[in-house]
Amino acid sequence: MKALSQRRRHPLAAVALLLLGLLVTGGLYAAVSGANEAQAASTAYTADDEDQGEKLFIANCATCHGMDASGSANGPSLIGVGAASVDFQVGTGRMPMAMQGPQAQQKPVQFTEEQTSQLAAYVASLGAGPVVPDAETVDAAGGNAAEGGELFRVNCAMCHNAAGAGGALTQGKFAPSLEGVSEKHIYEAMVTGPQNMPVFNDANVSPEDKQSIIAFLKNIEANGSPGGAQLGSLGPVSEGLFIWTAGLGLVIAFTIWLTSRSS
Repeated sequence: MKALSQRRRHPLAAVALLLLGLLVTGGLYAAVSGANEAQAASTAYTADDEDQGEKLFIANCATCHGMDASGSANGPSLIGVGAASVDFQVGTGRMPMAMQGPQAQQKPVQFTEEQTSQLAAYVASLGAGPVVPDAETVDAAGGNAAEGGELFRVNCAMCHNAAGAGGALTQGKFAPSLEGVSEKHIYEAMVTGPQNMPVFNDANVSPEDKQSIIAFLKNIEANGSPGGAQLGSLGPVSEGLFIWTAGLGLVIAFTIWLTSRSS
């Protein structure tokens, strides 16, 4: 017992405890991330998909992202971004970019669904990352729109607007409107964090909560604007200011018209 007591007072005891704490923390993190990696590895892509995807990548993407997808001065590394990132960027037409700019602009899609899947297969083979979600995972009917609205206002509305109408950011960047965006691409954006968007992994927002956010967005999209013109869904302050300014202008114009008639 005396020897054990002496070891406890050893100058290196604090260092040993710190190292033990780091090992435990690292082990827990590896266990959690390992589940995501296992999920990524379960995506069924054939060797032919990967080969065809590599050819498409070299012909269309390597100029910016490098021949081995490790990145260059013109584009980031794609190792570990996962199939979902490729499916979102290519499937929405943002990639390949038409020109360098603050962020990739959405444009007509340049690849077929099969080619997009092949590109995703190749990038997924380079390193584990978020997978393309299945139809059941992104089905809006399986979510709770009321809960999704609360989650959206807490996590997304500061950039995308409370109605998902989008908004301006800094240095020429912007959060796009979410109207008309497919359920799959909304989910992929949450798990990959494109452009300036943060990544909402399953530890931050569970798959069920993501499904509820999708349900909320599709619900407001289906309902439209029962109160009349949306005015860009800018919010009550901006919309009220617009109406007040327009109304005041009409009053002034009508007053000038009456004055000119009386003279």
